[in-house]
Amino acid sequence: MQETARPTVSIIPDGVLAYGMQLPVQALSVRTSAPWEREGSGVDDMVAVARACDAAGFLYVAVCHHVAVPRVPAETMGTQWFDPVATLGYLAALTTTTRLMTNVFVVAYQHPLQTAKAFATLDALSGGRVILGVGAGHVEGEFDALGVPFAARGRITDEAIDAVVAAFTDEWPVHHGERWWFAHVGQRPRPVQQPRPPIWIGGSGAPALRRVAARGDGWIPQGTPRTQLPGAIASILRHRDAVRPGAVPEIGYITEYVYVGEPTWDIPRHSVSGSPQRIVDSFGELGAMGVSHLQLRFASRSAAELCDQIAAFGAEVGPHLSRVALA
Repeated sequence: MQETARPTVSIIPDGVLAYGMQLPVQALSVRTSAPWEREGSGVDDMVAVARACDAAGFLYVAVCHHVAVPRVPAETMGTQWFDPVATLGYLAALTTTTRLMTNVFVVAYQHPLQTAKAFATLDALSGGRVILGVGAGHVEGEFDALGVPFAARGRITDEAIDAVVAAFTDEWPVHHGERWWFAHVGQRPRPVQQPRPPIWIGGSGAPALRRVAARGDGWIPQGTPRTQLPGAIASILRHRDAVRPGAVPEIGYITEYVYVGEPTWDIPRHSVSGSPQRIVDSFGELGAMGVSHLQLRFASRSAAELCDQIAAFGAEVGPHLSRVALA
């Protein structure tokens, strides 16, 4: 499919190193959830954390997307994955300023008009706070269950992004693609954000980096270590120069575990902890690379401790973060 050149939609002011986080409880993968989440936590805990982020000046709160997890990966992924649109719609009514993001929504799983309708509605209901984070997906059995060809997921994802953009920007969108073809159909409500809600791309492989360069307003890396970040950013910008000169995608980083202060318990190895200044210095290295948004992961033993850490970061660390602009 021919790549579609279009300008980026930027939501982070120049020089600002913004931050957000993925919410607890919504998904109970053993790989990413804390023990306390799997031991009796509930919706009230997720709401408390979202409200703490809202009060602490977090750019966004994020949720992930799986529809039906096959038995084998479910041994580690679990099967609790709250629907992202329903969850963010619920949280929209309980927060005021923090943006509502998917990290990430697998756009290949459904018709792009359905995706556009859901997220335009969410944007309207939330007063313009949506960030649509999208990804190609990775669970082959889930694609099989939904009747979507796994091997073609990259092409389908690219086309879905183009079709969603068409529907976000025009009440009467036109899209003539390989998988979907539509015209003469209208969609309301319209998104509040103009020209449209931003679309950030998740993933760290070469196809994902090319997708960021060609189609993304931002990048959400998945597991890229600090040492490989400069090379990944350079790859995005090289491909950007070839297919979309002048576009400046927001560059993200999923952080090491963070703990503001000196922990009195064994936090995960390689965590960033200690004084606020020490944490500022650590994340300043990322800002100097051109990273514009951090997805924070806090070490915590309870929802209450997590909320305390969020408040401490927002008060003592966040105001001192900055970054350089990418050319």
